[in-house]
Formats: sequence, C-alpha cells, structure tokens
Amino acid sequence: MPITRPAATITAITTTIMAERVDTQALLRLVAWLSPAFPVGAFSYSNGLEQAVHDGHVSDAESLRRWLEALICHGSGWNDAVLLGEAYRAFDDPLRLASVIDLAEAMATSHERHMETMLQGEAFLAAARHWPHPVFGRLGEGVAYPVAVGAVAGAHTTGLEPAIAAYLHASVSNAVSVAIRCGVTGQRDGVGLIAALEPTIATVARKASAASLNDLGSATITADISSLRHETLQSRLFRS
Repeated sequence: MPITRPAATITAITTTIMAERVDTQALLRLVAWLSPAFPVGAFSYSNGLEQAVHDGHVSDAESLRRWLEALICHGSGWNDAVLLGEAYRAFDDPLRLASVIDLAEAMATSHERHMETMLQGEAFLAAARHWPHPVFGRLGEGVAYPVAVGAVAGAHTTGLEPAIAAYLHASVSNAVSVAIRCGVTGQRDGVGLIAALEPTIATVARKASAASLNDLGSATITADISSLRHETLQSRLFRS
C-alpha cells in the first residue's frame, strides 16, 4: 500500500524545502555580489594598507592579522558593518535611507577613502541591476559601498548577519591580496590568515547586525593616518 502522510506533515515538508531554496538563493547572491569577479574594482584599492606596509606597520602575516583585526573590530570595518546594517533595514524607507547615504559619505576619513567607497558603491549598483528591484530608484548613484550592499541585500532579504559577514570576509580577502602583492606574505599564509579571522568576522557580524548608528566610532588612528599619507606616496600599486 502507498504511504500516506497527513496534510500538516506535507505542508511542513514543503515549507522547509521552500525555505532551503530561499536560503540557497540568498547565499548565491551574496557570493556573487561580494566575489572578486564582481566588477567593483576592489583589487585597485588598499584602504591605506600599502602605506602601512611602506611605513613598516605591517611587515609579516602576524602584523597583518593584527592590523585587519583592529580595522574590523574598531575601525573602518566596524563602521562599514554598522552602516550596511542601517541601509539593510532602511531599504524601503526613502527618508531613512537618504540619511544613511549622506552619513556614510560624510564619514570617509580621507580623499582616497572617499574615492574608494563612492566609486565601488557606484560600480556595485551598476552591476547589481542584473537583479532588478525598486530599491535602485531610491538609491540613485552616489552611494558609499557598504550602503549600496546593505540596501540591495535588504531588498532581496539575504539576511542581515550573513550580508555583513560576507562583506567583511570580502574586505579581508582583498586586504590579503593587497599584502601578497606588496610582498608581506605568501598565498598559503594569506589563506591561513583568512581562516584565522573567521571567528572575528562572525563575532563582529553578529554585533553589528544588532547595532545602531549610535554605535559608530573608530579608534584606529594609525590606519586613518596611513590612508591620508598614501595620497602623497610616490611609487604605488593601489589607488588608496
């Protein structure tokens, strides 16, 4: 005899399958949007890391780990995560979204940092239009990178904590690529560093997903100075 299942059980199974499909779709979108192949030009920016290497602040894998951990927990990485979270929650609120757009641009700590975040935000929105949504009409074009990612991720309901984690992971991966090209570390140690920073990324993503704009703040003065000093670096590989 064929096995029959109660209607409630069938509904529960169907709901679970649909939820898994939605989660997979969200994962695929985050992987696409924050992969090295996504055309935002991240490879051409170092967020001041090139200057930090030049000045001797970062000279090996361990000092690179400490540098990146400080940025993620107390510097531009943390602020980007908080701004991304606010944009995620505000994607369907034009006034609130406009406010975080203005704030994110104003918080750029140097000319090159402003260029880095604004040009990447513009490039991200141009490429992300392959996933159409009315949110693009609310964003315009002049949007900082974390706000662009946050608003689009919110519009597509990817989940806030995963979106922040993916963004921070992409930032760390790009920084490791910068360090490899600057001769600070090799590929094997670079991958090991990405693995070592996983717990930090997860912790910050969790905290930032519950944070508000009142939690913005930076204590990485050396990194901010490095970003400023890079503007006058004579021989350079990167735009920031």
